[in-house]
Amino acid sequence: MSTVKTENAVAEAVAAAQGPLVVRAGGTRAVGRPVAGETLDVSGLSGVTLYEPGALTIVAQAGTPLTEIEATLAAENQRLAFEPYDLTGLLGTTGATTIGGILATNASGPRRIQAGAARDFALGVRFVDGAGNIVKNGGRVMKNVTGYDLVKLMCGSWGTLGVLTEVSLKVLPSVEAVTTLVIPGRTPAQAVAAMSAALGSPYEVSGAAWIDGAVWLRLEGFARSVDYRATALQDLLRAHGEVTRDEQADWTRVRDAGPLHRSEAVWRVSVKPGDGPALIATLPEGCDTMMDWGGGLIWVGQSGGDAAATHGTVQGTVAAMGGHATLIKGPDTLRAAVPVFQPESPGVAALSTALRARFDPRGILNPGLMAA
Repeated sequence: MSTVKTENAVAEAVAAAQGPLVVRAGGTRAVGRPVAGETLDVSGLSGVTLYEPGALTIVAQAGTPLTEIEATLAAENQRLAFEPYDLTGLLGTTGATTIGGILATNASGPRRIQAGAARDFALGVRFVDGAGNIVKNGGRVMKNVTGYDLVKLMCGSWGTLGVLTEVSLKVLPSVEAVTTLVIPGRTPAQAVAAMSAALGSPYEVSGAAWIDGAVWLRLEGFARSVDYRATALQDLLRAHGEVTRDEQADWTRVRDAGPLHRSEAVWRVSVKPGDGPALIATLPEGCDTMMDWGGGLIWVGQSGGDAAATHGTVQGTVAAMGGHATLIKGPDTLRAAVPVFQPESPGVAALSTALRARFDPRGILNPGLMAA
């Protein structure tokens, strides 16, 4: 294992590498095929380097723990609006989630349907490409214009195009009040209908999920506004079942796929919300499911049974729907035998190959995470 604490040290380590590098910081997102290679530990690149609450901007080294970012923001009554999910409970890992890992995987939680994804809040990045070059793109303010948007490109690249060393993010104020409307006992189709009605209303729903057979709809903001909107939305949704309010609903269970933590294999699936019920209907008996993003995000869990066959069913069905499915959790034998990420169409695959050839010509950065 090679441990680095500065950006220059990262560049030197990458340039000198003779084989594959497994980039690691918190070690909480071990998704992908098992791969042999030297571990490049970048957790030493840690610390908030700039925070301007008035400008709603924070800059931190990529190995900075999420807990440190959140504590810094909370002291000024601010937060990361994209609500990054935490995979430690699902994967059974014990490391600290880092801000670089969040951006590299574009980890976005339930609030994505209202606020946007992690990449939408990334203002700038610094990273080291596969040749050991230090690259800077973007800046520290929303109005910065610098040509090619490598910031968005790095978000969701899973470290296959470069090793993030510093990130700049837009943040937002925290909210005064939160409440959740609950509609129990809904089928997937009934749940999507209710969530679609809520999201199509003017009441600013910040979370729409189907969990444990119930629809959850979250409202946030100033207390009087939340109370008014919750009452109005209850009236609007009467035709979809009994609607109650829950002031204690734990949205981290939605964010982190809490009901599936004991599953042996877990898939994270993105489709059009209207396609979710049809996908769920194709799954083998015994699979557990939950939905987020109004039905656009589906978590599928399975224990026992033929996980490889389920994987083929999920990715095949999703391909026909124009979505994508990722095997988030599974034994090494399964992850080594199947395409962990949704196979790309020929056009997209050609573009991905060209990007990797440009940013990592030797193919040494996280090769086990390539979609092919």
